[in-house]
Amino acid sequence: MDLSTTYMGFKLPHPLMPGASPLVDDLDTVKRLEDAGAAAIVMHSLFEEQILRDSQATIYYTEMNANANAEAQTFMPAPDEFHMGPEQYLEHIRKIKAAVAVPVIASINGITAGGWSEYAKLIQQAGADGLELNVYNLATDLTESGPAVEKRTLDAVQNVKAAVSIPVAVKLSPYFSSVAHIVRQLEELNVEAVVLFNRFYQPDIDEEALEVAPRLSLSDSSELLLRIRWLALLSGRVKPSLGCTGGVHTHIDAIKAVMAGAHGIQMVSALLRYGPEYLRTVRERMVQWMEKHEYTSLKTMQGSMGMLQCADPGAYERANYMRVLQSWRATV
Repeated sequence: MDLSTTYMGFKLPHPLMPGASPLVDDLDTVKRLEDAGAAAIVMHSLFEEQILRDSQATIYYTEMNANANAEAQTFMPAPDEFHMGPEQYLEHIRKIKAAVAVPVIASINGITAGGWSEYAKLIQQAGADGLELNVYNLATDLTESGPAVEKRTLDAVQNVKAAVSIPVAVKLSPYFSSVAHIVRQLEELNVEAVVLFNRFYQPDIDEEALEVAPRLSLSDSSELLLRIRWLALLSGRVKPSLGCTGGVHTHIDAIKAVMAGAHGIQMVSALLRYGPEYLRTVRERMVQWMEKHEYTSLKTMQGSMGMLQCADPGAYERANYMRVLQSWRATV
């Protein structure tokens, strides 16, 4: 069975890879991921705060974006809570590159447009094969418009693309007012891939202690539905590869993502639950399912249920909203 795919310009034997997470902090775990057949290694983000160590920026973003980013296990960490400083992160790229034969995709989570490009250069120099820009703009400024938020993102991407020659993916949140439009704008900036979607942990309230409380919850397969919808809406309509992250826990989840149009699939929560070797299990079960359903290759399935290919494209748009509402039947 041919599961090969092209993602970020990389020719991969299959689409499955670990997503940005603490899984790659330990070299032994990285090797286990490669032994389990990971098509690539995606590193967790290097936060711009880790390099700036600017007290004003740290205080501001700790307060304003608290609990915002999925890759910060206790939300936006204070400077002394980062697992790796910038030099350690760059050295870790070198170590992973020396340890594995698959592409290594580093990640940046930045604040300022200029900051992204500076660190992108350092990451490229450290040997990363690709770079994922982990975009998260929490629009809390009452005077900042939606287009201004988008421009901030696009300016950062443009600066990075001008600074490096390695492939660049942009990991988006689903909170842009027009996801399709910003993906088209990213296409015009020649990004190699768009990853849908970043998963953010939300702050909770401890009503007894009167504190904002962190809540770390792993994903489940229900979170895949949002990704499927936008993968299907974009499949065949834009040039960048489409990556899926969030909600892929089983081989059926992976197959659905590919049918919707995914070229690369990042898994985190399932690998944290079941270990790196579970990636091999998902791949083997994908093969079994495809053989049973007489698919000869991943490419014959890729995008087959996208909006441009499926028999009922309206199911991904407003028509589906009306149908779902009408389909409800009370059970009591």
